[in-house]
Amino acid sequence: MNEPQEATMKRTKFAAALAVLTLLTTLTGCGQAKEADGALEPVTLNEVAHSIFYAPQYAAIELGYFKDEGIALTLVNGAGADKVMTSLISGDADIGFMGSEASIYVYQEGSADYAVNFAQLTQRAGNFLVGRSAEPDFSWQDLKGKKVLGGRAGGMPEMVFEYILKKNGIDPKNDLTIDQSINFGLTAAAFTSNDADYTVEFEPFATTLETEGNGTVVASLGVDSGYVPYTAYCAKQSYIEKNPQIIQKFTNAIQEGLDYVNSHTAEEIARTIKPQFPETDLDKLTMIVERYQKQDTWKKDTIFQKDSFDLLQNILEEAGELEERVPYEDLVTTEYARKAAGK
Repeated sequence: MNEPQEATMKRTKFAAALAVLTLLTTLTGCGQAKEADGALEPVTLNEVAHSIFYAPQYAAIELGYFKDEGIALTLVNGAGADKVMTSLISGDADIGFMGSEASIYVYQEGSADYAVNFAQLTQRAGNFLVGRSAEPDFSWQDLKGKKVLGGRAGGMPEMVFEYILKKNGIDPKNDLTIDQSINFGLTAAAFTSNDADYTVEFEPFATTLETEGNGTVVASLGVDSGYVPYTAYCAKQSYIEKNPQIIQKFTNAIQEGLDYVNSHTAEEIARTIKPQFPETDLDKLTMIVERYQKQDTWKKDTIFQKDSFDLLQNILEEAGELEERVPYEDLVTTEYARKAAGK
């Protein structure tokens, strides 16, 4: 099967999964929404994963920035971009937080009320390559002939991983084996009993593997990929048109969260977001935040620039996931981010 056929099949599967999940979500309902606090506006945010990678968002929650903006926020862990987009399109979520590739896929499928990105949070990949033991002289060439636990085809984690491989002259299909059979969030546990040589992990899973003696971080995908528009906030076009004030207030709160993490120490940030990660001790949390700080993970503002969107489409093209390029002006608005940043 050639690459265009593979890409078409993947998009068809994405569309089919979206349709089925939308039906299921519509039938079952969210079931997790909370009542608004007094006069606060209820907003349901569905996030792609609950990860320390998104520290500015949790800082905004814990420091009361959303409440200060008049928002009663309900946070739902969607566990994957496809599920987040399903929740958004079905109306169970007001705002989705995920890789912007999902909004491109929906747009390509011809959806009339597609998702529009209005604020970008992270500017580097947030995952790490974990090996069985320390490799002080690690090179990406070391992956040739090896087995790696990877991510879902068409998702940002996997596409950025393959983007790095290609940058280093490695063919993802022929030079190594990438196991994509394990569900998102379960690869770290699988790595402990799997025959894979490496796994690609977000935090806190990467550090947990290290502290438990089951692996060692050998490379940062965020460092080696360079700046990429990894995760952003989006809402349906109709929701933005009907609720511009809510979108503005939400963006203001996220901007304040970014301001906080960009002006405080790793330990201060860790203490602030600790209630979001009760199972992670403060020392480990601090170490993870510091790791993200050092690689310049978080943007200074939430403005989703055109060159970043173009880079995202370049990555999608290289992965064989893009039939044709889509208009930046259709899928991104910077109006709210610019106001939040005072620009």
